[in-house]
Amino acid sequence: MKTLTLAMIVKNESRCLARCLSSAADLVDEIIVVDTGSTDNTKDIATSFGAKIFDFTWVNDFSKARNFALNQSTSDWNLVLDADEYILNDCGEAIRKFIETQKAIGRVKLIDKFIQDGEEKLAQCYISRLIPKGIFYTGIIHEQVVSDFKRLNVAIELGHDGYISLNAKDDRNLKLLLLALERSPNDTYMLYQTATQYYLSKHYEMADKYFEKCYKLIGKSELYKPSMVVKYLYNIINTENFEKGLEIIHNERDALDNYPDYHFVCGYFYMELIYKDQKYENFFPLIEKEYCKCLEIGDHSYYDGVIGTGSFYALYNLGVLHEVTSNLSKAKEYYRRASDFGYEKATERLRLLESQVIS
Repeated sequence: MKTLTLAMIVKNESRCLARCLSSAADLVDEIIVVDTGSTDNTKDIATSFGAKIFDFTWVNDFSKARNFALNQSTSDWNLVLDADEYILNDCGEAIRKFIETQKAIGRVKLIDKFIQDGEEKLAQCYISRLIPKGIFYTGIIHEQVVSDFKRLNVAIELGHDGYISLNAKDDRNLKLLLLALERSPNDTYMLYQTATQYYLSKHYEMADKYFEKCYKLIGKSELYKPSMVVKYLYNIINTENFEKGLEIIHNERDALDNYPDYHFVCGYFYMELIYKDQKYENFFPLIEKEYCKCLEIGDHSYYDGVIGTGSFYALYNLGVLHEVTSNLSKAKEYYRRASDFGYEKATERLRLLESQVIS
């Protein structure tokens, strides 16, 4: 029977480490925790779960720390988690089947919590985290698995709440991203991650520089291109460079036609475009068209993107659209459908409309 190690690197993770370890401890044969300089009780928490703890001097390189952890593993396979992640589903049988039958890299679904416009949202993406012994990482930040093995999805779902608030790690990450770009200035993945870091910290003009360069250089087959284009468009809405946004929307329509997040941002883009400048009012019919396209596609689980763009968020925005155009019966219909998903904003809006107390 194949064995499995949980391999982690940590620093000052007392807030969330126990949650992570308790979610995974029963699924693995060994826990390796590499500490890069904690000053809180991180090590005590790890010890309470029977982890083997190793110290590693931080050298501004995530892959070196990650690979050090992997080198301490004595198992046939390694499951790589960060402390602010935790397993959500009952996946023991899926893990066992995968490591017993596959010679591949296992991609897990990561569900990120984040804040947008004051609202907590969820986004999903797939990342390589279940790897055979002898496979390692490269890259000083946003490190990637180096292997010619095929990448296969495995039924592991991880929660992640590290993006809920900005903290000191964001400054560290930005410095590493910029250092990586000094070494490889045309690395589109690093350009994308640097742009995203600036976008998350609301430095939209700086983000635009990196999004623009990434967009010019990125290949059509890169798996992260759809997400990059969507984030680029959200950033353009904030910089109000709408003509550039219209050009990108036109260029990507065929390639991203089956991606709900693309149509969602297009609908939002047209709303902002018309609000800022009435000369674009001919785009008004496209708002409803884009959100209806979201619903036609739906929330497909194999897409990276925000959960709800193909369902309740699109329904809610259609409700808003019909409310502001005084089609209240249609607005109620869409709010009711969004409310059926458990979306509280839609429930509240529907309640206000039905009571005729409209703010």
